[in-house]
Amino acid sequence: MNESVRNSRFLKAVRLEPTDATPVWFMRQAGRYMPEYRALRSKTTMLGAIQDPELAAEITLQPIKAFDLDAAILFNDILTPLMGMGLELDFVEGRGPVIGNPITSLADIEGLMTPPAAEAMPYTAQAIRLVTAELDGRGLPLIGFVGAPFTLASYAVEGGGSRNYEKTKRLMYHQPEAWASLMDKLVHVLGDYLLFQVQSGCAALQIFDSWAGTLSPRDYARFVAPYNARLIAAARESGVPVIYFSTGTGTLLRAISALGSDVVGVDWRIGLDEAWAQIGYDRAIQGNLEPLLLQAPWEELERQAKAVLEEAGGRRGHIFNLGHGILPQTPPDNVARLADFVHEFSAKGVVR
Repeated sequence: MNESVRNSRFLKAVRLEPTDATPVWFMRQAGRYMPEYRALRSKTTMLGAIQDPELAAEITLQPIKAFDLDAAILFNDILTPLMGMGLELDFVEGRGPVIGNPITSLADIEGLMTPPAAEAMPYTAQAIRLVTAELDGRGLPLIGFVGAPFTLASYAVEGGGSRNYEKTKRLMYHQPEAWASLMDKLVHVLGDYLLFQVQSGCAALQIFDSWAGTLSPRDYARFVAPYNARLIAAARESGVPVIYFSTGTGTLLRAISALGSDVVGVDWRIGLDEAWAQIGYDRAIQGNLEPLLLQAPWEELERQAKAVLEEAGGRRGHIFNLGHGILPQTPPDNVARLADFVHEFSAKGVVR
C-alpha cells in the first residue's frame, strides 16, 4: 500500500485520525443507476461481468471517475464464493440470485468443498490488480468484501432470497450440529477469500451481514456471533481494517461491537448518534442515510444528509455512507451532489 493510499481520508477516519472532511463512499456505488454500467452490462451476464477481470475493473472505476468519492469497492457479489463450494449460482432477471442446488441435508453440507480462493476465484485477484493500478495514482483505497457466514448460509439453504428464512432457522433449531458444520466451512472459505483479496491489493475489507436483522438477540449470540468473531479475527490478520455491516440490527449493536471489527456499519433504522453511543466512540462508524433519499428532491436530501453529519458531532471516525446500497432508480446527479455536499459541509467544521 503506497503512502498516499495509507493517508487517504477514508483510512485516516478508520484509524480515528483527524481528516480535512468526512470521507464518503456508497455501497453498490457501481451499479444499475449509472448509464455507463448499463451499457456494459447489456453485453454480458452478471457472472460474466464478475469473471471478466477487465470488465469488473472498469465497472469498479466508473463511479470513481464520475464522482468525488473517497474509496472504491470491488465490483463482485457476496455469493460468488459459494460456486467454488459446489453450489450452482445464477442471477435471474426479476428474481435476483438463485441457487440451483440448495442445501437440504447434512449430506449436502458434508459434500461442500473448501478450495483456496486463488484456485476458485483467480479472476478476483486479476481485477483487483487492474483497479489498484489506477487507484494508487489517485491515492484512493480499494475495499474488498465478503458476505457474512449467516447471510451466505441463508442463501445456500433457502435457494435465494427469503422473507422469513424458515428453512435456515429450521436447520439452526433442529440440527445445530449440522448448522455448526456449515458455518465452520463458510468461515474457512470466507477467511481465505478475504486474505486473498488483501494479498491482491485491497486496503480494507467489509463483511456484509445483510440478513442478520432477522434474528433475535439470543439466536444471534448463539448461532451467528461466534462465527462472525472468528471471521473478523482471521481478516484482521491481514493487517488492513475490517468493516462489519448489517441491516435491521439496532437491537444487536452491543453484541456487534464485541465482534472486533475496526468499523461498524449501521443502517438508517437507528440514529447515527444513538448507534455510536452503543458501539463506543473508540470505534469508527459508517452510515447511515436512507437509500431512497437519493431519489428525493435535493432540499430533502440535503436536509437529511446534514442531520446525519450533525449526529456524528464532528467526532473522528465517521465514514458517510448509505444504510444500504444505491437503488437502480437513483439519479446519478444526486449521487454527485451528495458526495460534494458531505465534503463541503463537514469541512466547515474540520473533523477533530
